[in-house]
Amino acid sequence: MSSIELKTSHLESTSHYPIIPSQNEEIDLLSLLSTLYVAKKQIILITLLFALCGMAASLLLPQKWTSQTIVTPPENKDVIKLRHALVNMTVLGVETNLDATNLYNLFLERFNSEELRQEFLAKSPYVQTLVKNAQVNKDELYRAIVNVSQKFIAVDNNAAKKIENAPYASWTLSFTAPDAKDAQQVLQNYVSFVTAEVNKNVIERMRNAIDLKVAFEKDRLALDRINLKNQHNVNLERLGYSLQVANAAGLKDPVYSNGQAVKDDPDYSVSLGAKGLAEKLKIEQSIKDVAQMNASVQNREYVLSALQAINPGSIDFKPYQYQMQPSFPLKKDGAGKVLIIVLAALVGLLVAAGSVLVRGAMASRMDIK
Repeated sequence: MSSIELKTSHLESTSHYPIIPSQNEEIDLLSLLSTLYVAKKQIILITLLFALCGMAASLLLPQKWTSQTIVTPPENKDVIKLRHALVNMTVLGVETNLDATNLYNLFLERFNSEELRQEFLAKSPYVQTLVKNAQVNKDELYRAIVNVSQKFIAVDNNAAKKIENAPYASWTLSFTAPDAKDAQQVLQNYVSFVTAEVNKNVIERMRNAIDLKVAFEKDRLALDRINLKNQHNVNLERLGYSLQVANAAGLKDPVYSNGQAVKDDPDYSVSLGAKGLAEKLKIEQSIKDVAQMNASVQNREYVLSALQAINPGSIDFKPYQYQMQPSFPLKKDGAGKVLIIVLAALVGLLVAAGSVLVRGAMASRMDIK
């Protein structure tokens, strides 16, 4: 077989496979832009449709408005009446440990109390408005109260800003509601409710401290009276025996030493003589109240009467100082309406342009085939 025949045979064997044309890997930007321009009406329509959907979503999403207030420890003018009452109690020995810092901490503790929040919300018309059903059962009402109570938040400003050795303490108290006015009103009412609870708690603590002190003084005074009574009875017995000894010794008048030492009986003194002892015994027997000759007992009786006269009653004080009153929120929480619409429009633009380009690419592939 000649070489010419071999070459011819080789060419014939490879002619059964198609020859793949070379492809251009470059992206034709002008072609893409022209494709998008041709479908501009469709792209604009889809973009507007997504923007309208974003607007509808922004209107249907739950509204969140947050009212805030900033509180600091109370100043002297906020607790001056309470301090006047505490001064009277301290003079009489009643310890209460109620300074400005303790009052402020008690207020924050009560504000964060879940029990107090639920008690407040159970009576609040705000929760009844949210339930929108007068015949709601207790379980549904309880769930609504728990959900709303979680909207109260207390934040330590110094801890949030990581400030050490701050010159003063301050907390931000907030409440979030679907309506701006409701958020402000509920927060303001709850702060007033907590303030009233702190006031009641402080008055109760003062009364308890006074009651304990009164009980202590009564028991102590009764014990001292018993001691004085026993001592009085012993004195009467000794005087009676001394009188008998003086009569037996024939000592009618007091014994005078004329500058010389007189040794008296250590158990039954007879130096006063029978007449003196008889008169002293008469005086001792005439004493009906053993405390009338004891200044210490009389002082404690006065303290007891002063303690019993104390009535804390209603004391007007505030356990905090406002740095900012409960605010009326001017801007709702979360993304704004304009931002949602813009993002929705961008998504629509991307979807529309992508679909147009994919459809154009598929059409070009079909034309090549």
